[in-house]
Amino acid sequence: QVQLVESGGGLVQAGGSLRLSCAASGRTFSSSAMGWFRQAPGKERQFVAAINRSGGSTYYTDSVKGRFTISRDNAKNTVYLQMNSLKPEDTAVYYCAATGLLLQTSASRYDYWGQGTQVTVSS
Repeated sequence: QVQLVESGGGLVQAGGSLRLSCAASGRTFSSSAMGWFRQAPGKERQFVAAINRSGGSTYYTDSVKGRFTISRDNAKNTVYLQMNSLKPEDTAVYYCAATGLLLQTSASRYDYWGQGTQVTVSS
């Protein structure tokens, strides 16, 4: 079993940056692909980025390509989401998730979820 705790959210002006972290407990972190999702009020949870077990392969939704970077440190059991050039439409609760499957973009394929961290981008 994997427990996930996100941190690093906050309020930032448009054009600014934030770095989200997701600390995982449990011995299966290095064997889990990891993903970041976000959910804005009144909207469905949306895929943002994913990374495979080794960190050698990543995937992003089109709206964040070139602005966000997902990475992981298996020695620290942590996955990161570096967010640059933030826009008001990036405002949402951001969740990290873990799956025992290969890199996934569908929320239904993830087994474990964190509690979320709020990101608010002001215009």
